Amino acid sequence: MTAIYRNTVSQYTVRQWCLNRLAQWSTPHSRQVVKVDDVDVHLTHIGDQAAKVVFLPGTNFNAATSLKLGSALSERWPTMIIDLPGQPGLSSGFRPRHPHDGWYGRIVAKVLEATAAREVVVVGHSLGAAVALACDSPRIGARVLCSPAGITRLGMDIPLLACSTRWLLTPTMAASRRLLNLMMAPGGRASTTAAEWMSLVGHHCRTSLAPPPQPIEVLGRAAGRTLVVATGEHDRFLGPRRLATPVQRGLDVSLRTLPDVGHLVGDERPGEIVKLIEGVVARRTKRP
Repeated sequence: MTAIYRNTVSQYTVRQWCLNRLAQWSTPHSRQVVKVDDVDVHLTHIGDQAAKVVFLPGTNFNAATSLKLGSALSERWPTMIIDLPGQPGLSSGFRPRHPHDGWYGRIVAKVLEATAAREVVVVGHSLGAAVALACDSPRIGARVLCSPAGITRLGMDIPLLACSTRWLLTPTMAASRRLLNLMMAPGGRASTTAAEWMSLVGHHCRTSLAPPPQPIEVLGRAAGRTLVVATGEHDRFLGPRRLATPVQRGLDVSLRTLPDVGHLVGDERPGEIVKLIEGVVARRTKRP
């Protein structure tokens, strides 16, 4: 197993930031830790613990960085946010050398079993979308994949590559803000809180690489299920041009493009994710 934190002080610092953010959150919620396969997985429940929507955040993100989206989802459905183990947050700070060889999918499947989830809509963003694809739990009723990794390789233009490299080498608040701004639609401005978080991650964590494309059999398994795939019009990692053909070929659905959105749709336009979920819920309701 690979440790994601540089040392015990780093782990404590990141965890305290997350705990403080959740403690200050005005939306009623509760926290739970479940152990599956000797891994501690932190769950944030918003509303009833019988979740109807389960959110899987992307690389370097977690429940404490998803409060805006969590509040929007909870206005419609009981929601559970899973801090993915091996990512900065409140779950285990270790991941195997090859976590995308089915490990993440099995962890999420066992979390759904442990919480007695049934017919949930699993919403995944970026890395979280790749995990949603890899999870073959019968407790999943539908999937909503936003800016999904795991279908094709991420793109990286020159400005984004330069900002990412600068952030990795010197993760100051300014470098973190510049990187986040590039991950948003033109004119988007990252909050001070988001920049503070990314600076913490850069200083204290060994960030993971993007997941590779899932095997064709994994994509084919998901293709026969209730599924919607969307990405932001201005997503520099996984934009419409990069995703449209692989999504159609691998998942047999048409990619939806979200206008005026970059890669961070949960922060930029959480209402767009709510609409996507409403659509798949309506389709399941009408199904004979």
